Amino acid sequence: MPLPPLVDPGPPLTREQVQLYSRHLLLGQLGEDGQRRLRAARVLVMGAGGLGAPALLYLAAAGVGHVGIVDDDVVDASNLQRQVIHTLADVGRPKVDSAAEKMHALNPEVEVTRHHLRLDAANARDIFAAYDLVLDGTDNFPTRYLVNDVCAELGLPLVWGSILRFDAQVSVFWSRPRPAGGGGGGADAADASDLAPAVTLRDLFPSPPPAGTTPSCGQAGVLGAMCGQVGSVMATEAVKLITGTGEPLLGRVLVLDALSSRWSELPVRPRTGARPPATVAELGYDPTGSPAGSAGAACLVSGVAAPAPALAEPPAISAAELAERLTARERGADDFVLLDVREPAERSIVAIPGAVGIPLGEVLTDPEAAVHRLGLARPGGVARELLVHCRSGQRSADAVRALRDAGARAINVGGGVLAWVEDVDPALPTY
Repeated sequence: MPLPPLVDPGPPLTREQVQLYSRHLLLGQLGEDGQRRLRAARVLVMGAGGLGAPALLYLAAAGVGHVGIVDDDVVDASNLQRQVIHTLADVGRPKVDSAAEKMHALNPEVEVTRHHLRLDAANARDIFAAYDLVLDGTDNFPTRYLVNDVCAELGLPLVWGSILRFDAQVSVFWSRPRPAGGGGGGADAADASDLAPAVTLRDLFPSPPPAGTTPSCGQAGVLGAMCGQVGSVMATEAVKLITGTGEPLLGRVLVLDALSSRWSELPVRPRTGARPPATVAELGYDPTGSPAGSAGAACLVSGVAAPAPALAEPPAISAAELAERLTARERGADDFVLLDVREPAERSIVAIPGAVGIPLGEVLTDPEAAVHRLGLARPGGVARELLVHCRSGQRSADAVRALRDAGARAINVGGGVLAWVEDVDPALPTY
C-alpha cells in the first residue's frame, strides 16, 4: 500500500545535522531526502503520558522539526512507572514543560509548542490545522473520538494507539489518503487510491462504549514497558508517513499481547454504507467544548454524535465528613454502609477502613442486586444510608445514581481515596 511522502523536503542538511542523523542517512529508503522531510515536518502529539513519552523522545531524536504537545495534566509519582520522559524532579510540574525540556536536551534543534490545555470541540480544529500529522496517545474515549473526528474533517493522518493491562493496539487512520501516483488522476491514481483505504477510528469502533463499562489504566493498570513498545511503533509510523517510507498501518490494526509476546494483525475496512466523515459541528459536539474525560464529549449511536444530557450531581459528603462519621459509627452513634466501587487490585494498594467492595461494573449491571447484597435494612425496617467512594469520586457518582434509582439512600464521597489520603490520612499511598 504505497503512499507518497507527507511532507516536502526542507533545506539541505548542515554538516552538524549530517553527523547527528548519519544512521538515518545510511538507510537507502530514508536517506538525506527523508531526513530533510523530517526536519520540515510538524507533528502534534496528544498526551505526554505512557504512549506520548516514548513517542516524543523518538520524534525528537529522529529530527522532526516541530512537535506540538497537548496535555493539561501535571506529573504525578504514579506516572513514572511508564511515562519515561518525566523524572521524580518533575512531580507537580506541567507535563508539557517536563516533556519539552527533555526533548530539547536530547535535540536542541527541535521546536516544541506546548499546548497546556484541555482539548475540546472549541479549540481542537484551530490547534490541529497547524500540523501535518497527529499522534493520539490519550487515555479516554471522549478525547479519542474528538481527535479522530477533527482529523477526519481536516484530512489529517492520525497515528492511534491504545493500551490496557497487557494488551495494546496501534493503527493509522486517514479520511483522505493521497494516492501513490500523486493524485494526478487517471487509472493509475485510482488504482493506487484503492490500495490506500480511507478509514477512521469509527470504521474500527463506530462509537465508544457506554460510560463506566471500560476501565482506564488508572483503574485496571498497565505494564509500563509495553508503553515503550507501542509508543515506539507510533513514532515509527509517523516517520514512515512523513517520508513516504515503507508500508504504513493504514487499513490494518497491529495488536500486541505482551503476556504471550505475540503481535497479530487485523484488517480495517470502511464500513458498508458509511457516510463521508462529517464535520465536528455536524456530529453534534457541544460548541463550548465538553471536558476531555467526561461522557458529554463522547459521540454516540452509529457514528453520529448526540449531545449527552447533563447529569445532576448526586448528594455528596467530603472525606473529612466521612472520617467523622466513621468515628461516630465506631461509638455506635451512626449507622451506615460504606461501599468501595473500585477494582480489587486498587483496594489492595490503599483502602478506607470499614469499606465493603463491589466493583462499579457489577453495581451498574444489577444495582438492585447490589442493594440487596449490602443489607441496607436494619431491625425495624429502616434503611441505612449508603456512602459510596472510588479513587476520585467519578465512578462512585455513577454508582450513586444507579443505586438511588434502585431505592438506596446513596451518597457520594467527593474526591474518593485521593481526598481521603490528602485530608485524613496522608501516610497512606496513592496511585
